[in-house]
Amino acid sequence: MKAEDLMVYAITDRYWLNGAKLADQVEDVLKNGATFLQLREKSFTHEEMVAEAKEIKAIAAKYQVPFVINDDIYAAKEIDADGVHIGQSDMEYRKAREILGEDKIIGLSAGNLQEAIDAEKMGADYIGVGAVFHTDTKKDTTAMSFEELKEITDTVSIPVVAIGGISADNLMQLAGTGIDGISVISAIFGQEDPGAATKKLVELTREMLSK
Repeated sequence: MKAEDLMVYAITDRYWLNGAKLADQVEDVLKNGATFLQLREKSFTHEEMVAEAKEIKAIAAKYQVPFVINDDIYAAKEIDADGVHIGQSDMEYRKAREILGEDKIIGLSAGNLQEAIDAEKMGADYIGVGAVFHTDTKKDTTAMSFEELKEITDTVSIPVVAIGGISADNLMQLAGTGIDGISVISAIFGQEDPGAATKKLVELTREMLSK
């Protein structure tokens, strides 16, 4: 994994499928430039996760995009995914690293500077930092300020991807924060045309990162 892989980090959500097939949406999203993919299925059993992940993994491999699974370390191991994204827990990180090995990607979430520092010390490959804007995905979180986000990117040396409430309408506000990319759910999968939404986000994010 390289920092540039995090430019547009897509997280799946079947809430908006409306009869469409997730694999087809994922293909459309990757074809239009998403650079990283996370399969996030909070309600799935392990067996369901493995079945879905196998299909998604093949699509990600086709587009040479890193593919990680949210939380389910054992599913990631079983299908040989590129890695996992997990919450802020030293024990969980150690368990994931032990199960997956040193060559797999492990991303950690961080909601403040100390958590970001801790994630780097643990050995995380990248940090998902936020929420940078208000988000309905996690209703109990408050938005992080520009200054807090910049302090995190100035302090840690591993890649940082911003997450939380990011859309095509507000992502330019992240210019100058030092992030390596944006992580989105509804800004892609909640749109009428996920592929077109991805293409627009890629263009805007490239512009934002260049400022």
